[in-house]
Amino acid sequence: MELVSEAIEASRRTDGIFISLIDDALEAAEQAARRRREGLPLGPLDGIPFAVKDMLDVAGSRTTCGSMMRLGAPPSLEDAAVIAAMRAVGMIPIGKTNLSEFAFSGLGLNPHFGTPTASFCHGAPRVPGGSSSGSAIAVQRGIVAAAIGTDTAGSVRVPAAFNGLVGFRASTARYAMGGVHPLAVTLDTLGPIAHTVEDCVLLDGAMRGLAHVGAHAAALDRVRFVVDTSVFDDTALQSDVVANLCSVVERLRRCGACVEERPVEAFTRTRELIASQGWLGAIEAWSLHRDVVESEYGDRLDPRVRDRLLAAKTIDPRAQGRLRAMRVDLMRNIEHELGEHSVLITPTVKHVAPPLAPLTVDDRLFAALNVETLALTMPGSFLDMPGIAMPCGVDRDGLPTSLLFSVPQGHDDRLLRTCLAVERVLQASQIH
Repeated sequence: MELVSEAIEASRRTDGIFISLIDDALEAAEQAARRRREGLPLGPLDGIPFAVKDMLDVAGSRTTCGSMMRLGAPPSLEDAAVIAAMRAVGMIPIGKTNLSEFAFSGLGLNPHFGTPTASFCHGAPRVPGGSSSGSAIAVQRGIVAAAIGTDTAGSVRVPAAFNGLVGFRASTARYAMGGVHPLAVTLDTLGPIAHTVEDCVLLDGAMRGLAHVGAHAAALDRVRFVVDTSVFDDTALQSDVVANLCSVVERLRRCGACVEERPVEAFTRTRELIASQGWLGAIEAWSLHRDVVESEYGDRLDPRVRDRLLAAKTIDPRAQGRLRAMRVDLMRNIEHELGEHSVLITPTVKHVAPPLAPLTVDDRLFAALNVETLALTMPGSFLDMPGIAMPCGVDRDGLPTSLLFSVPQGHDDRLLRTCLAVERVLQASQIH
């Protein structure tokens, strides 16, 4: 009961993090408290509050998708499937979190509802990362221990990276997507944001309606990691990001893990394909939102999101077919290159969270930095690779850096077990 009431009170004292609160949260907390008193909890997560990105339906609450265009939408009649599953194990949604409009940005700005910022930004505020900005900041600020986001191009992994959190992007088939408002249906998926991999394992189970999850950490001496050295050729990759990656790799080796450093051809080819042919997610997003963009009310959209959608309009119509055909081949290739036992390591983002202020006034800078921010998460989305963003240190200014661990489609459980083991190595090194 206290956890939920404290979370609600904390959320009311913030700006830009929550778009709305859930009316029945306190009632649900009272029911959970009664079950615990009677010795009949629904499981270890019974009564735990969480935040929900405002792309998912929660019964009785309007889903805005971060857009003023949806303020007149009726309240949802039912919970999204994953929300219903989490309620079934006793978890309690307390509020709908802010996001980039229509979830179409990796930086997390929102001119309509405000832009949430991290509490560690004692100097100039930094971008929260997007599009699941409010979800990440709600966890970073300690309002809730867990939040749910969507991820189409990096929208769970990027805000986790910028805020020193763990974010899990699942394979697209892992969760039921009913009640999740789409952006690009081929690539859309969900994932939890939390402080630890262990918490993400529990949340992953809850999102599938499992009250008890028995995931065990992998034996690192049986895991092969592959560091894609081709990404190091990118001049936009910050030196502290590279240094922290190398430090983690060395700790993994000392624990008996096999770490190969070599180019991963399928990952490189995917990056090149996106750069030359365009982003499949943008093509699908334009198809979904073109009527809104081209309507008489289109100028009410965030101009940065509107410009990005309009840019997708210019992509060669034949590109979609080429991208889909190449996607099948590249997914097969990445599985062949990595095999059943390897885990790909890359930086999650090339840089730490950039200052917020310049991006609010310079749309060209915003567009260029958005592309750079998503550059290392988009290939995994295109290949439907489950990925876990994990904090790996800080830069010289104390801002978090992050590593992305990814595996081929459908190997989610293996990834979670591996990252549980990695987390223990990193926690042990902090203690000593």
